[in-house]
This record gives sequence, structure tokens and C-alpha cells, in this order.
Amino acid sequence: MEKRIIVITPISHLDGIEDLLKTKGKVFFEENIKKNDLKNLIIKENIDTIVCNPNKQDFKIDKELLSGTNIKLINSCSTGLNHIDINYCNKSSIIIQSHKNDLELINELPSTSELAFGLMIDLMRHITKSNNFVHSKKKWDYTPFVGNQIKDSNIGIVGFGRLGKMMYKFCDAFEANIFVYDPYIEDDRVNCKTIEELFEKSKIVSLHVHVTNETRGMINYSLLSKGVDYLINTSRGEIVNELDVIKSLKDNNLKGYGTDVLENEFDDIKDSSFFLLENKNLNLILTPHVGGMTIEGQTKAYKWSINKL
Repeated sequence: MEKRIIVITPISHLDGIEDLLKTKGKVFFEENIKKNDLKNLIIKENIDTIVCNPNKQDFKIDKELLSGTNIKLINSCSTGLNHIDINYCNKSSIIIQSHKNDLELINELPSTSELAFGLMIDLMRHITKSNNFVHSKKKWDYTPFVGNQIKDSNIGIVGFGRLGKMMYKFCDAFEANIFVYDPYIEDDRVNCKTIEELFEKSKIVSLHVHVTNETRGMINYSLLSKGVDYLINTSRGEIVNELDVIKSLKDNNLKGYGTDVLENEFDDIKDSSFFLLENKNLNLILTPHVGGMTIEGQTKAYKWSINKL
């Protein structure tokens, strides 16, 4: 029986992906659809497969969406799955496909680590702030934007999986002093026994971990008070206590936070802590989950993902 597939993520910019999808069944393209409209369409068209990606999705695929539908498969072009209610899907015998274990593929996708490195340089050299200053003030003055170099800086990496190892290579190429914490990886480069030790030794910390019960909210005010200047998060928003990040920035314990993820990015981000409070003068860089969003990376990942259908 032909699959009936709904695609709720943008793919038209990727050469050949729409045509590949059409070989897998009857396809409905709805990249901007709202949650309630999506449910109605799934029921009306008897759709059984969802193709998604968390980066643009502003709702969670959960019981509210899935109950009463004929969805049997969710194909997510991602490694992280916090945009899907996994427990409900397991109980409902809904199959979830992701790239979590597709090592041959994901080892060829450095895009997220490249963004983490870019956010680090931006914060340390005040690129965004100085650009905005020149445009708004029409003034040529470097003095507010004297930064720090990467060479000889103490950089900490939390999580030494695929992306953490890539970040290590980038930092090593710039001759930084690198500290690594990961209690589940045996590697000579993992040189900190506790996360507290890493934060005490590092001036810049980059996060490269999945969301688990252990990692959720693990970056808190206490850790941020141990001497770190800059924090980079391209993992998931739930890894950090965002209110503690804001307090650390206001107390000048933390000089800058660069994040590609928000805790509530699957809801209305206007309700995010970063917008509800008065934070205009804080050194914050917020990017809309663009870590894996490169033409090269997306094309490879979607081809791999769709060929599972």
C-alpha cells in the first residue's frame, strides 16, 4: 500500500529532495502548517507518515497531535528527538526514525560544530556587537570591542561524542588549551573528571550533549560562577537553566552566551526568558537552530533520511 506522507519542514531549497520523496508515496508539503491544522489534514487525508526536522518546528509531535490519527511512522532528519513525545510513540507503536545511530552519515556532518566555533569567535571578538555599533552609531571606534584571542585560551568542551570531537579539532588548530569532560567516553583527551573541574579551568565552555534526565538543567548558576567567561550552546535549550544564564550575565559572572537553541523553541519563543526580561544590554547571540542548516549537510542528511522510508 502506498505511503501517505506529510512533510512539515522546508525542503524546496534542496536539489533533488522533493523528487526523491515523491518516489516514496503520495506526498503533502506543508512546511508552515499549524498544529491543529496538521492534525485535521492528517485525519482528512489518512496520512500515515510524518517527515520532520526540529529546527523550524514550533510545536511538539505528541499525544495531542497523534491521537485519533493513522500515523505509523515519524521520520526525523535529526539526531535529537526532543521535538517528539517518544514515550507516547512507543506506547502507540509509532516508529521513529532518526540519525542518532547513522554514524557513517553524521561523521560527515560538521555543520553544528562549525556554528559553535563561529559563535565562540563572535562572542570573544564582539563581531555582532561591533557591527551593530557601526551601523547604528555611524562611528568608527574599536575601544568598546577589544576582545580575546583563541590561541592559548582555556576552552572547555562538555560532551566528547561526534560534535565534541570536531570542536576539539577546530580549537586545537587554533592552538587553544583544551579541557574535556565526558564521563561516558574513554579517551586520553578527556582530561577532567568532573564538570566542576572543567568550569574551574575554562574561560570558554562549549556544550555538545544530548538531553537526558542527567543533562537537563545541568548548567546552573553555581557552575557559571566558577570563572567561565563565555558559554556556547548548540545542543539543546533544556541543557541550561536559562534564568541562571541571565542572572550570571547580569552579575557579570558570564561575559557572553551564544546559543542556537531555546528551552521553549517548540512553543511561542516570545515567552522565552530571554525576551520576557529586560536583557537588551546583555551579551547574547541567539540563532534560530541553524546548526545543521547548511545546503551540503541538509542535502546529505535528507537523502539518507528519506531513503529509510
